[in-house]
Amino acid sequence: MKQICVFLGFLILMSCEYFNVKKTSSDAILKEELQTFNWNEVDEYPSFPECDSAISKQKRKQCFEYVLTTHITRFLQKDTIVVTQNIEDTLLLQLQISEKGELSVLHIKVDSLTSQEIPNIKDLLLHGLDSLPKIFPAIKRGQQVKTEFKLPVIISVN
Repeated sequence: MKQICVFLGFLILMSCEYFNVKKTSSDAILKEELQTFNWNEVDEYPSFPECDSAISKQKRKQCFEYVLTTHITRFLQKDTIVVTQNIEDTLLLQLQISEKGELSVLHIKVDSLTSQEIPNIKDLLLHGLDSLPKIFPAIKRGQQVKTEFKLPVIISVN
């Protein structure tokens, strides 16, 4: 009987190993969760009020780009730009939208010929962006986030 009790006690002690729980810190869980994110994609792209009716993520992105490009184009068409040669150029605007929906220009890439013919092109673009309607920031996992993107703007002056 003693041998059976000792054997049962030994089995119980050995089976306690199955009940050991590995303690995981909240920092480790957060670190693991952050590694699963795709930081290059957002759940919702930045948008303008008129883009709220777009249902899909892709349609909202297209609407945002269309409104932004159309606004810049209309602003540039208001000014009379005089050039000595025809200009066909694609400018590249590198933009950032903050978590609060504030737009800032990080860089404007302009061809040297365009800069020579229209020396104030960067100022014109910046002034055109100043009068944009309210921008809703991008959303990632329910949080408003900062986003950066590049927007091509085609300049055609004859």
